[in-house]
Amino acid sequence: MKETRQIKGTRPMMHAIARKAAILAMALSLTGCLSLGGDKSPASLISLTSDESAPAGPMASGNASNAIVILDPGADRRIDVDRVAVQVSASSVAYLKDAVWVERPTRLFRRLLAETVRARANRVVIEGSDYEVAGSTMVSGRLVQMGYDAAAQTVIVRFDALVEEKGGAVRSRRFEAEVPGVAAEAAAVGPALNRAANQVAKDAAGWILGG
Repeated sequence: MKETRQIKGTRPMMHAIARKAAILAMALSLTGCLSLGGDKSPASLISLTSDESAPAGPMASGNASNAIVILDPGADRRIDVDRVAVQVSASSVAYLKDAVWVERPTRLFRRLLAETVRARANRVVIEGSDYEVAGSTMVSGRLVQMGYDAAAQTVIVRFDALVEEKGGAVRSRRFEAEVPGVAAEAAAVGPALNRAANQVAKDAAGWILGG
């Protein structure tokens, strides 16, 4: 009968080799899920965040008929898409590379304006695109520009506000804000758009509430 002898330390060594092989196999299986620096980076998602917000706690109360209702503004199709519009010339429009709105710009601006008004008003503020109950103050309008001017290297937000009061009085006014010296990159245009939109929202809110 042959005698089989186990070399001292062989079993721990085999376990170590098997463990390293398992780790290597796991690492190789993850290479399809991890970016190693050579892949194209995802597009930047751009949103609008209000500089002014209503504090936590009880807010204004009242009837819908006495509320301020803020509707979605209208806009041309060149603006109201998920890409950031770039004015190349007087008759030519392109879109900023690697930059995507998280939601339609008109909807984002409506929310920004509503939150700014809500932070300042002592009245109920309701927002919606097709609100069936008319408030005492209806705010609508048109988002004329929200994008980047390539020739001027400037971000521009332009809003024509329209306010209709319960008694039938109507008033309108244009608000505009610009941020110059902005590079044609998503990382620079995004914050500039938020800054300009907030300035327009603040100016418009003061006018809406001030009468």
